[in-house]
Amino acid sequence: MNESDFEFAIRKDVRNNPIVREIDRARLREMWGWVAVGALLLVVVLFTALQHFKLIRYGYDIERMQETRAAEERLNRHLRLEIETLRSPDRIAHIATSQLRLVAPTPAASVVIERVTTADPPAKGLVASR
Repeated sequence: MNESDFEFAIRKDVRNNPIVREIDRARLREMWGWVAVGALLLVVVLFTALQHFKLIRYGYDIERMQETRAAEERLNRHLRLEIETLRSPDRIAHIATSQLRLVAPTPAASVVIERVTTADPPAKGLVASR
């Protein structure tokens, strides 16, 4: 071994404590700019996603309301049919004679009342005044 090899074999302890790193203002400003751009893009993406999911939810709500409306229309049709069957004159006559023990009127007991229509009042030129 020669002398130059010996110098490299000895490890010198170098202390870097006195070295202070400076803050790179330009790099820091650029980093905060990119953070702001990223935050803006994130807000835009979140807003778009929110609008999309609201649209989907409103679509489901509309579909559910249409199904409810169709069910209510079916029920309404059924109830109207039931009302018409309950108003049937044959059914009313049957209940009157069987449950209430009423009797059908005879033609002699029937009285026909005619509606009398009044005549129009005369014109003013024909009315005599005193």
